[in-house]
Amino acid sequence: MQPVPIKTTVVGSMPFPGWLEFASMNLDQFGPADISEMIDDAVIAAIHDQVSAGLDVITDGEQTRLDFNLSFYGFIKGIVNDGTETRKYGPPAHDQRGKNSIIEPLAAPKGLGVVEEYKRLKRLAPAGQMIKMSIPGPYTLSGRLNPGGHYKDRWEVTEALLPLVRKEIEDLVALGVPEICVDEPSMSCYAYREDTKRFVDIFNRTVAPGVGKTRLSMHLCFGNYKGRSVGKKTIAPMLPDFLDMTVDEIHSEMTVLNFTDVHLLERFAEKVDVAVGVIDVKSYYIETPEDVAERIRKILPYVPAEKLAVAPDCGMSQTARWATKQKLKAMCEGAKLVRKELGLLP
Repeated sequence: MQPVPIKTTVVGSMPFPGWLEFASMNLDQFGPADISEMIDDAVIAAIHDQVSAGLDVITDGEQTRLDFNLSFYGFIKGIVNDGTETRKYGPPAHDQRGKNSIIEPLAAPKGLGVVEEYKRLKRLAPAGQMIKMSIPGPYTLSGRLNPGGHYKDRWEVTEALLPLVRKEIEDLVALGVPEICVDEPSMSCYAYREDTKRFVDIFNRTVAPGVGKTRLSMHLCFGNYKGRSVGKKTIAPMLPDFLDMTVDEIHSEMTVLNFTDVHLLERFAEKVDVAVGVIDVKSYYIETPEDVAERIRKILPYVPAEKLAVAPDCGMSQTARWATKQKLKAMCEGAKLVRKELGLLP
């Protein structure tokens, strides 16, 4: 059950302030103390935007990650950037994201950085505020690494990354993190063509250190690079196998699907809590609270309020900050409207 009926939260990322993007392109002009202060300020801004919107559960906005996934490559030994396969110009698409070559067995001797992010968020968040941390799962993390040499295919790269992510989860659990969201959008993007039972096995082995010790959530989407999807936009191929994920909450995009698959959420709700995307991060239409309330009403026949969380379809890193703040505020106000209708507000 959710800690709050129709809980409001985000997936993980929040947009960077403009000054942070500028500073990140001019880091040579800053000293270590300046950079440390800058990181704190960015997280404080992300916290402020989320708390002001009225979210029940917040994150650090992933303000130290230039990409929810690619940034982790900086913590992993054995990787070198390879720009030869990357298209430089033309309309934005996933083939413009960086590729990397593997030159030695993968290792992360100093961890993946999420432990430090959690300590910072815990230090800066308001007292009593519910928080969570997000981390990409190994299959998604393997997506921009070229196999060959040490690992013959993506599955072998995934297996090499799995213990690195699992160790980070283990360390987070040891610190008492209340919730860990594992981002595995590649699993939902490619469920229609890959072995879904294999996905389940990979996920369950990854999160094993957290089972029964923290709240485990899983984010599934269909891609959001430059506001563009990449996967086949339906959750049907995930069923029934994804029901065997050892997780407390599964999050799925739904607004981008125009709620055509909403009835399938009932299958997930029979086993776990369900977080549902009610904000379109790929559109600059600003939802009203009434829009959000209407979307939540579409979900309630299939997911009871006590098992439901609402969030944006995906992370907010690809959405301008001014729009993000308005969208999140509308989401929280829409959730309150429905809670009031159901008599769930004090």
